[in-house]
Amino acid sequence: MVSEPEKGCSMIRDITIGQYYAAQSLIHRLDPRLKIIATMVYIISLFTFHDMAGYVVAILSFGAVVALSKVPLRFMLKGLKPIFFILVFTACLNLFATPGKNIFAIGVLSVTWEGLWKAVYISLRLIFLILGSSVMTLTTTPDQLTNGLEKLLGPLKAVKVPVHELAMMMSIALRFIPILVDETNKIMKAQAARGADFESGNLLQRLKNLLPILVPLFASSVRRAGDLALAMDARCYHGGGGRTKMYPLNYQKRDLCGYLVCIAYIIVLAAVVQVSPF
Repeated sequence: MVSEPEKGCSMIRDITIGQYYAAQSLIHRLDPRLKIIATMVYIISLFTFHDMAGYVVAILSFGAVVALSKVPLRFMLKGLKPIFFILVFTACLNLFATPGKNIFAIGVLSVTWEGLWKAVYISLRLIFLILGSSVMTLTTTPDQLTNGLEKLLGPLKAVKVPVHELAMMMSIALRFIPILVDETNKIMKAQAARGADFESGNLLQRLKNLLPILVPLFASSVRRAGDLALAMDARCYHGGGGRTKMYPLNYQKRDLCGYLVCIAYIIVLAAVVQVSPF
């Protein structure tokens, strides 16, 4: 039997965004710029159609990418556990708050066909929004993401946008996610060994019980940020001006094929949505 503190630690470990899953796959070898653009196209496409045919195309495309990435689907699905409450709350809100043709009523609350379909659509959007983003981070190292973002945002340098600094902050944030998850796990175990209870009591009491976790976690984060700043300063880091790359980004034939696949995805999705009877 798993104790309550261990359940909480397990949920913390289920956060997959920001983690990298090492594997030898075609998706891992693709240029990070392609993966960033493809992820943005996929996320935008989730919010541009409103029928089931579009979701079928999006789900099949996602399944093909997961199969090529060699990342276990079960590992990706673990990332949905931390947002399970948000998914349920959003689905219930659309289920009971959308007017239309009634299916049944529970007191003053009524469930409609329109609300049911809207709850399904919103839930699918949230699920594949998280899963689609997870594919990018699980198959791309933080260094590759930094280089890809810096290259994509390069034209903004002409209007004095600190592109390198923005990409560096994104990379540091992604690197700190698994570190903070591990730190939270250790703090929760240490507090549980001292008799801390994170599950009993009402909502307000549970929030108060989180203070023994948040305070040391905040202190640890500040300490790590200070150590990182000192390390960068000791190595005379002064931004991206004139810096070279050990592994410069260059498009390969597989990357050009990837862009063609993205264009084909958009065309097929638009065609399916147009002819769909739903």
